[in-house]
Amino acid sequence: MRRAGSALMRIADETAVPAGHALAVDRVEFSRRITEAIAAEPRIRVFREEVTSLGAPLIQNEDGTKCTILATGPLTSDALCAEIERLTGSGHLAFYDSISPIVEADSIDMDRVYFAARWDKGTADYINCPMDRVEYDRFLDALLAAEPAEAKEWEKLDYFEGCLPIEVLARRGRDTLRFGPMKPVGLRDPRTGRTPWAVVQLRKENLRAASYNLVGFQNHLKFGDQARVLRLIPGLENARFLRYGQIHRNTYIQAPLLLDETLRLKTQPRILFAGQLSGVEGYTESIATGLLAGLYAASLACGDAPTPAPRSSALGSLVHYITHASPKDFQPANMTFDLLEPLEEELRKKIRDKKERHRLQCEHSLAAFDAWWTAASRVAP
Repeated sequence: MRRAGSALMRIADETAVPAGHALAVDRVEFSRRITEAIAAEPRIRVFREEVTSLGAPLIQNEDGTKCTILATGPLTSDALCAEIERLTGSGHLAFYDSISPIVEADSIDMDRVYFAARWDKGTADYINCPMDRVEYDRFLDALLAAEPAEAKEWEKLDYFEGCLPIEVLARRGRDTLRFGPMKPVGLRDPRTGRTPWAVVQLRKENLRAASYNLVGFQNHLKFGDQARVLRLIPGLENARFLRYGQIHRNTYIQAPLLLDETLRLKTQPRILFAGQLSGVEGYTESIATGLLAGLYAASLACGDAPTPAPRSSALGSLVHYITHASPKDFQPANMTFDLLEPLEEELRKKIRDKKERHRLQCEHSLAAFDAWWTAASRVAP
């Protein structure tokens, strides 16, 4: 994004606060600088009013070509949500209130787990972390003692009954989890021939090369407590988490069904989506999709067909995920190494050092991005 001259990244760097390797900003100053930059740009007109209709796209050039970018975020108004539903079809606007933790595959102790499908139906795609009664009781006690995340004033923690946080289920009785997301029935351990007392199942993330989702483990606990509790699960003692579980209101479209690789609505190609509404997670990722949507809109305004960011680049990998994931269990994603195209198998086998593999992935990704950006950014001002 810095290579592409992102104005928001420049402002973020100028308003950065100490945060180790992470990029964190003074939010008030960051917001103020962006507001000033928008006001100072003569080619931007600001209308401070609610948008409830998408019948007349808002970006227009001299020959009447128009397009609209929606970047209203996870708190999109009810009226605009209804309008998006009208355009996309009933049921295609998704409201998810929970996400489960994701763990790096190579941090799982494979000697303590086993692959199996319930009742041996289908292929054995799930990693199963078995618990005996002592391990389960220890896990449950730690879960019940864990500190919940602080609820914001605007959050209504009236949970959907079919998707309750694990700590809420645990408070309903000591066996509730064993009859819910940790149900061991039909998951006989092939190493012992017995059914465990409880099981935590891990499912490979769609389009992610090296990470697993803890099935049904959505929760509203502080991240530090999550790490401590989840590492009590057999096989996850040294787990590295790419994402912790969260419970929050999150409005986003079913991008795999609705968007093409240039973030355009398939049925209305002059309407583009960006930010969290498009199905990405995180501030930087939201800015990234905004940058791409702006570039694609500029191409459309010039009468050109937009060229999508290459799959091998980080930006292209992020958009590839949200447009190709399974619609059935689609969840927002941050940009992580496991979304990038993996190195060729022979090269992966040859290079065992993870940092070196990541370095080569970055090198390949940046080269692809630079070549694409040189051509794609040649649009009229």
